[in-house]
Amino acid sequence: MHRRNFLKTSAAASLTPLFASSALSQTQPAQVKSFSAEKITAIRDRIKPITKEERIARQQQARKLMSDLGIDAVFFEGGTSLSYFTGIGWGRSERLFAMILPKNGEPQFVAPKFEEARAAEQVGSARLLTWEEDESPYATIKQILKENNLLTGTLGIEETTRFFVTDRIAREIGSVKLVSGTPVTAGCRSVKSPHEIELIQIANDITAEVYKTAVQKLHEGMSERELGSTLSKLFSEFGVGGGALVLFGEASAYPHGLVRDYTLHEGDIVLIDGGCSVEGYESDVTRTTVLGKATDKMHKVWEIVRKAQSAAVTVARPGIPAEEVDAAARNVIAEAGYGPGYKYFTHRLGHGIGLEGHEWYYLVRGSQRLLVAGNTFSDEPGIYITGEFGIRLEDELLVTENGARLMLPPPESLEKIFS
Repeated sequence: MHRRNFLKTSAAASLTPLFASSALSQTQPAQVKSFSAEKITAIRDRIKPITKEERIARQQQARKLMSDLGIDAVFFEGGTSLSYFTGIGWGRSERLFAMILPKNGEPQFVAPKFEEARAAEQVGSARLLTWEEDESPYATIKQILKENNLLTGTLGIEETTRFFVTDRIAREIGSVKLVSGTPVTAGCRSVKSPHEIELIQIANDITAEVYKTAVQKLHEGMSERELGSTLSKLFSEFGVGGGALVLFGEASAYPHGLVRDYTLHEGDIVLIDGGCSVEGYESDVTRTTVLGKATDKMHKVWEIVRKAQSAAVTVARPGIPAEEVDAAARNVIAEAGYGPGYKYFTHRLGHGIGLEGHEWYYLVRGSQRLLVAGNTFSDEPGIYITGEFGIRLEDELLVTENGARLMLPPPESLEKIFS
């Protein structure tokens, strides 16, 4: 697999691979499991869905941020942020489904009339207005704004809202002031609750088990696609969707690989970058190892990258600008001879992670945003030597009240990918 595909599954849906019907098991050969039932159950028993009360608390936090920022309401289409605040899963099409979350008042929804029953199932007791096929949903949005005295107010637009939607709101409701809703949505989503942190931890724990098993299956002549398929099957044993970007040999010198499917040979670097989704919360873990005997240069580069990752953890804590965490790791690499700047460490140090594999905010040069307890980032320094190999180590970095920590045991060596 040359691109990670994190499949977001509900707890109920994700149990399906574990408990096939007896009729199915009689007609298909039994799959040989790589993990014991006890190990799978021990991890799955920790999974608890996000509750309605938690989502209401998130809406309250959003209202607080709106008050601080001078925003009167936030507009959402279907998508990750809508699901974060409401639990509603709604795909996007040319027919608009949307929510308006006022600073003062309850969420209100707009849906196509012929989808009313399906929408009502999800919005519950919240107000739901519908529009017929020959009507404009933007007239319905205008009605909501008018009834809430917001026609001349400030409306935050959730950042992934499609341009044609924002454009129609601007043209058909010209009196409302449109601003970015990102300070509200990302302001809430970037600070994880203890429950969210536990779900991310579970996703990381599953990823560690999968990686430890997968590397035992490496063999000469294996293709990147073959290992990618193996990883996906191992994730499925835990009842979660997951996968990984797999890079062998020279391909590992390109952070996201190449189109060609490389075959593994003795002495090749093996880079695995991926994870899974637990109740929608993602893991993103990279381990680099080798098939057979590594060269001295490979060992030296691996040690530099490991020190860079540790340097970032040491610096990270509440109140520190994000760019200082990037700089701590980048300086280690540059001082070891693999600088300056992005010459060999070609990307930012990290990205936020939660309901999406990459989300606000970022550990990158130029970001003055101060870290806050509850932030979760990838910590993924790398050195990429074109024509030879690349080495990257990636773990989730959790900012705590007193500093920061990685959410998985760090690797011990190029050959031993977890302590």
